[in-house]
Amino acid sequence: MTANDSATYEWTVSGMDCASCAGKVRGAVERLPGVSDVDVALMTERLRLTLDEGQTPRNQIEAIVKRLGYGIAAKGSSPDRKGFVLPDDEQASRADGSRDAAGLEPNAGSTGPESGPGPGSRWYQTAKGRLVIGTGLLLAAAWAVKLLASQDVATWAFILATLIGVAPIARRAVASARAGMPFTIEMLMTIAASGALVIDAAEEAALVVFLFAVGEVLEGVAANKARDGIRALARLVPKTAILEIGGRTRVIPADQLQVDQIVLVRPGDRVPADGEVIEGTSGVDESAVTGESVPKLKEPGASVFAGSINSEAALRVRVTKSAEDNTIARIIRLVEEAESARAPTERFIDRFSRIYMPAVVGVAVLVAIVPPLAFGQGWDTWIYRALALLLIGCPCALVISVPASIASALSSGARRGLLMKGGAVIEAAAATTHVAFDKTGTLTHGRPRVTDVVPISGSETEVLALAAAVEAGSSHPLAEAILSRAEAAGAPFLAATAAKALPGKGAEAVVEGETAWVGSPRFAGERGVLDDHALRAVVGMEDEGKTVVAVFRRSQLVGLVALRDEPREDAARAVQQLKALGIASVMLTGDNRRTAAAISAGLGIEHRAELMPEDKVAAVREMMATGHVMMVGDGINDAPALATAHIGVAMGSGTDVALETADAAILRNRVTDVAGKIRLARAAMANIRQNVAIALGLKAVFLVTTILGITGLWIAILADTGATVLVTLNALRLLAFDPEREA
Repeated sequence: MTANDSATYEWTVSGMDCASCAGKVRGAVERLPGVSDVDVALMTERLRLTLDEGQTPRNQIEAIVKRLGYGIAAKGSSPDRKGFVLPDDEQASRADGSRDAAGLEPNAGSTGPESGPGPGSRWYQTAKGRLVIGTGLLLAAAWAVKLLASQDVATWAFILATLIGVAPIARRAVASARAGMPFTIEMLMTIAASGALVIDAAEEAALVVFLFAVGEVLEGVAANKARDGIRALARLVPKTAILEIGGRTRVIPADQLQVDQIVLVRPGDRVPADGEVIEGTSGVDESAVTGESVPKLKEPGASVFAGSINSEAALRVRVTKSAEDNTIARIIRLVEEAESARAPTERFIDRFSRIYMPAVVGVAVLVAIVPPLAFGQGWDTWIYRALALLLIGCPCALVISVPASIASALSSGARRGLLMKGGAVIEAAAATTHVAFDKTGTLTHGRPRVTDVVPISGSETEVLALAAAVEAGSSHPLAEAILSRAEAAGAPFLAATAAKALPGKGAEAVVEGETAWVGSPRFAGERGVLDDHALRAVVGMEDEGKTVVAVFRRSQLVGLVALRDEPREDAARAVQQLKALGIASVMLTGDNRRTAAAISAGLGIEHRAELMPEDKVAAVREMMATGHVMMVGDGINDAPALATAHIGVAMGSGTDVALETADAAILRNRVTDVAGKIRLARAAMANIRQNVAIALGLKAVFLVTTILGITGLWIAILADTGATVLVTLNALRLLAFDPEREA
């Protein structure tokens, strides 16, 4: 298969209730010729793969998934399109008005017989729910026959109830076996029920089938509950927007908004897209997006998130991002991608379960034949115990123990503005021993203001005009502060060309035909333009905790500009919280040593100053030699260090480069959320350990009691189903976990 022959396709698969369901779908399709890069996401009900249709057509993929008992429908966007897409009007008009995390209705178009409970359907409306009701009625009818008729007639009633109830389960078992997966819970259930009929335990067989059906419905309800958090995020974005064109307004679908269009957001309305306020002043509630409970005042120039609520007055907003790229979309995309980034613990358990299940089947065979053959024991007794052992041996609870906890932690974090890209990130965050902070925009507000302008070979206005020309178009906080001061001072506009950033040094541009720079004093010293008088001025301002930049041409220092960026209100508290968690903190900055010392002294944190981007990487690697390092930053120059650390965390106000490079993000720009993220990760890992203990502990107990003949078939299926439900419910506790609460 060549790249030209293959393409990426995506479907929505309904009815997947646990990790083993996702494993069946993955195992069935990845064996097909021409199929590669198979990714099955349980929580977002997504199947994505690369396919050469010359070897396997798309309809064959869909047919195999349906045979396994799941509903499948093509995603409502082009195969190569990624991210968040709002449903169109026809999709949005469903009676339940629901959509899944990708903006698609989980059961729309699903034709499989075992579609799970969707967000708008009750359990009894699903195929699995109907199976529970049907098998329950058959079992009740059989018991009624037993009370009113002879035992022989009652036995046939139980046999009939068993056969009718196990038929759909057997079909799925055969489909899985044909797809190369013989060791599934459906196969074990079919063997156990059939074996029970053979050894004349029809009543118990019928009860086991009913309990199995109940367990599947409970798993579906629990899985659907875990998906609710992501569905709620998708529903935050309104379906429509009020578009302004030529002074007139009209209502259009929100997903059709384009960048630079103007929308009107009335009081009480949700913002339909990420944008910038161009007119109006109002408080905006961003709690649904960032978890910040206090509404933020939005004035012209302020950014707003899609899904936030305008509280007070009408706002005119210029759209800055399309529907596929807005903040909600990025959160959902992170959660979707996170499912593919499985934790090392999850991968280990997945490998273990592949060995565990055949091993249990082997032990069950030995239990069935060794006592009768070697010791003359009764065949019925030991076959019965072997069948019960098969049911206990199902690894469903063990397999779901990790992804259920991970999904709950991801959802809980997303609701509070704490984003993590998967289980591997959660595991790494929980192991953190050192946190390295960038200074500007991370520990500080990142919005410095100019405090001093010191002319050297020109006037103050000339210094500001030249500095503003070099920094024009830059989004760096220092550049924005200089541009703001130049505008306020009425400095003349100077045209600049060939402008570029010099990471860790400053910026340069050609102004009025001659190259000019705005850079650090160290850079100016390297260029030979910083004399003793200027150096003394720099030292004096830096001792006051100010950041100083030099404005110079090729052979002449024009002047100095001093700026100050105050620490965030919660920065010192965040350092204290990390210390309470046993985590060491250090500030890494490209700023001068004096300014760094002044900031770090007030925060109670160690510091390393005058670092180039490569120096930050070296510092992170040095810490990684003795522990697990989390790097927190927000700028382009932080991206290498973010990528190098065990886990990189980007502040929500940071650049797109930092956000894409990082493993996690903090939307609320609160430094204390770093400690909150670690608390959540540690709680998730503790929850995983509890789940593994529950799954293995229950199975170990009932394994012994079954072999000893203390427990039978119906207890065995209760143990399996009960363990799965207990593990899922325990994982769901993470949805209520409060990362801000200090231990």
